[in-house]
Amino acid sequence: MDISIVIVNYNVKHFLEQCLHSVEKALQNVQSEIFVVDNNSVDGSAQLINEKFPDVKFIQNNKNVGFSKANNQAIQQAKGKYVLLLNPDTVVEEDTFEKALSFMDTHPDAGGLGVKMIDGKGVFLPESKRGLPTPWVAFYKMFGLSRLFPRSRKFGKYHLSFLDKDEVHEIDVLAGAFMLLRKSVLDKIGLLDESFFMYGEDIDLSYRIQKGGYKNYYYPETTIIHYKGESTKKGSLNYVKVFYNAMIIFARKHFSGSKAGVFAFLIHMAIYFRALLSASKRVLQKLYIPLIDALLIFAGFWLITPSWEQFRFHQPDYYPPEFLQIVVPVYCLFYLLGIRFSGGYKKPVSIYKVGRGILWGLISLLLVYSLVDEQYRFSRALILLGTAWAGIILIAYRLIGHWLKLSDFRLHVQGTRKIAIVGHSEEARRVQQILEETRIQSRLTGFIALDSSDKGTNYMGELSQLEEIIRINRIDEIVFCAENISSAEIIKAMLDLSRLDIDYKIAPPESASIIGSNSIHTAGDLYVVNLNAISKSGNKRKKRFFDLFVALLILCLSPILIWFASDKGNFLRNIFSVIIGEKSWIGYIASVADENKLPAIKDGILHPSDRFPGLQLDKEKSAQLNRLYAKDYKVLSDIEILLKGWRNLDR
Repeated sequence: MDISIVIVNYNVKHFLEQCLHSVEKALQNVQSEIFVVDNNSVDGSAQLINEKFPDVKFIQNNKNVGFSKANNQAIQQAKGKYVLLLNPDTVVEEDTFEKALSFMDTHPDAGGLGVKMIDGKGVFLPESKRGLPTPWVAFYKMFGLSRLFPRSRKFGKYHLSFLDKDEVHEIDVLAGAFMLLRKSVLDKIGLLDESFFMYGEDIDLSYRIQKGGYKNYYYPETTIIHYKGESTKKGSLNYVKVFYNAMIIFARKHFSGSKAGVFAFLIHMAIYFRALLSASKRVLQKLYIPLIDALLIFAGFWLITPSWEQFRFHQPDYYPPEFLQIVVPVYCLFYLLGIRFSGGYKKPVSIYKVGRGILWGLISLLLVYSLVDEQYRFSRALILLGTAWAGIILIAYRLIGHWLKLSDFRLHVQGTRKIAIVGHSEEARRVQQILEETRIQSRLTGFIALDSSDKGTNYMGELSQLEEIIRINRIDEIVFCAENISSAEIIKAMLDLSRLDIDYKIAPPESASIIGSNSIHTAGDLYVVNLNAISKSGNKRKKRFFDLFVALLILCLSPILIWFASDKGNFLRNIFSVIIGEKSWIGYIASVADENKLPAIKDGILHPSDRFPGLQLDKEKSAQLNRLYAKDYKVLSDIEILLKGWRNLDR
């Protein structure tokens, strides 16, 4: 067997589905086996594997055992000449494995291999190639010198940023998202060190490969998409602690004597330094806009007051110095608190909430003004003038910030995203239906054909014209149909257009999800038809409360309603069956409920078709009614079904 692929999954079902589709397509000409090790996911991952990927060797853990141990569970069963550790949030090209295995076969000195990785917008991920984090390399990385001088051979060693990303290089550290390993090397040096729960295990294994007399290679002749990227959640204190503690484990294991002590000291310093930076950054992010607001409001009063004194009293310095020194700062505080409690400091920025907050500040200020001693009342007119100034200046500079595309001033605009779908007619229509059934605010601009032979209604052009189509039609997002277009073509398009501000999604075949990522700083974006809405705990409680309330109401009215029932005994049995929880007033149309794999609910006395008396039901219509009921559950729907079908309560 050529290769054993190991994927460790934890609550990323939809990414896993897309990953496995791309892997299976890439293994057409390769003798292989696929392992999925699930660390006790609760998102339906197990059901996905069992139903859609029955040939996968599935290992289920009853708890999260960590990345290293989960990989080792599969490696111990692997039969391939090579073992690939692959993240579930990746997409590989159709020839990725053939190219990578060919390189390894022709380079017997290679113990491990990594490939070129891009994020969900087609941007190169620097963690594709890394150097060994020696004490000084770690120091340069942790204190930002590697970012300041990326081309320096001294400071840029962490990501080897001085090396050409499009050429093959010998490197120190392979990325854990794609680690192709020679099985014989693993047998010699050992498996992943399970003392690393998360982070650091790839560095440790890469270093042991080198110590074993083998080389690690960066191979850019094939490219994969890695949605999350290294930067996910890097700003959190928890990430700082977990990552750098992993570095301490690595140092104690591989560096001896004073070198290990120096490394550990630098790591601890970095933890405190990064923690301080992270905390300071969060405080600054929360306070700097209110501080700007306060300064601008104060500046307005400082400018307006002399003019008002001259206009109203014909003498400068009419008000005492304490007015600007004490009273105006108090005014500013009222406006800031008004904006704060109005939600004006939340992101994205809402001009309405800012304006409302200023108005609340004014009202509060005038109320307090009317209650204080007369000697502290200076001028209502100045308060009104200052409020007008605050409203104009605070809103104006936010609009300017939005126009300059500053992230902290992005306005809350419910814009409609313009989407184009790349694929053959039938699959493109299926993906269009998924988009329509999700709750995203979007408008389908049109379809893009793969070639000249497949054009129909609303097609704007061919894949070869993609850049021109995007520019002319001002497309915000492209959705690729993976059923029709290869991963290699998708990745090539993303690389070619990475300079454009465009988002990408991929629709796996026969899937109700569309997946992508607009930034390596996010865990990924998912458009999914939410078939499980009725299974949410809140909806279950609502449905049960509705059943009990209606059952008790019908029981009270039963002396009257029972005369309308054909089967009076069944009518009474149904009431008590609902009360004790054996049945629900509303359930699925039983004939097709199981076939559609809908969330489980109690058998119903009535069903969604009772909303449409006289409707001729076939299998397809019944399935659609069930699906709509499960996807978007509302108590109002149950009430409507009950009111229209009440004569069938004896069913």
